Amino acid sequence: MNTAFDAHCWAEIDLDALAHNFRLVQKRAAPAAVCAVVKADAYGHGDRMAARTLAEAGAAWFAVSSLAEARRLRRGGIGQPVLILGMTRPECAGTLAAEGITQAVYSLEYARALSQAAEAAGTAVECHLKIDTGMGRIGFGACRDFEGAASGLLECRRLKGLCVTGAFQHFSVADSRSEEDERYTGEQYALFCRMVKRLEAAGPLKTVHCSNSAGLTVHPEWSLDMVRAGVILYGQDPSGQVPFPGLRPVMTLKTVVSQVKDLAPGDCVGYGRQYTADRSLRAATVCCGYADGYPRCLSNLGTASIHGKPAPVIGQVSMDQIVLDASAVPEVSAGDEAVLLGPAPADGFAQAAGKAGTISYELLCAVARRVPRVYLRGGQAVEVLDYLE
Repeated sequence: MNTAFDAHCWAEIDLDALAHNFRLVQKRAAPAAVCAVVKADAYGHGDRMAARTLAEAGAAWFAVSSLAEARRLRRGGIGQPVLILGMTRPECAGTLAAEGITQAVYSLEYARALSQAAEAAGTAVECHLKIDTGMGRIGFGACRDFEGAASGLLECRRLKGLCVTGAFQHFSVADSRSEEDERYTGEQYALFCRMVKRLEAAGPLKTVHCSNSAGLTVHPEWSLDMVRAGVILYGQDPSGQVPFPGLRPVMTLKTVVSQVKDLAPGDCVGYGRQYTADRSLRAATVCCGYADGYPRCLSNLGTASIHGKPAPVIGQVSMDQIVLDASAVPEVSAGDEAVLLGPAPADGFAQAAGKAGTISYELLCAVARRVPRVYLRGGQAVEVLDYLE
């Protein structure tokens, strides 16, 4: 096993926590199957290692965003069904069929094109029909024209070259507990069930699914045949309003101190002189920046930790370096490990996202490919994924 890497800036991925989170999800969803969403390189965690761990834990399906992501899973040894949630060019129908990949079909125009390409290739593509119940992105629009959408969906089931085995939708505000948003989520669910009933009058569907992480958290009774678990697998709540009890964060972003120096009152730090010391302090420069995925907007806002003690970010976050106020860490020295995003007193991903005006999903996905992923089991490194190598 390769466990060697340059301790510069790295992300530790706790595979035990990932498996633990899956078991929580599986218990909440039971008896429904769990589809592990591993798009965007498993939300920045590394798709192959994450998928292998989740497959060992019992994931029945995997979901990705593109054909390239699906094929990468296949090359990584993942044999479970894989659903592509987004668009795949119709001319790739032969590849979809050959790789045993299920494709989302979201419009009659797309269905006809995919059908034609599959027939030309002498094959058939397995499909799940995407119903838009109010998300407003892709899908057969059931909100404004239920009968028109139903007609299109039923035609898809008759097209040669397509093997329709499932149907799904996506909640847009299930992560909100406001009265209006809860009503909207309920309306989405009711509309989806109404459309599924119409479709199944023409024949049963094998796999019907509607719940994302937030939907499962709030309404486990809506799990149907399968749930699509995303961010909760990686130990992050769908939102501050919708916590999922018992989750363990999977990723910790770490770096190393390159230099320690004393600052006097009046000394400036970083581009634009956005920080001026108002007292004597110990400053520790660390080997991480916005090119590694630590947001520049956390300049003078973020909090890291060294030796388990808080070390606030001072000055602008640079591309490759950040300066921390390490005054609370008198023992700090060059070569020390620093936690930028992870356990307290450092900011967690959700806490940092709140300061940055975004969501934890974005910060997880933003961890750059130049940052090695160090996989842990039992607290020990068992594998290192270094994209640059």
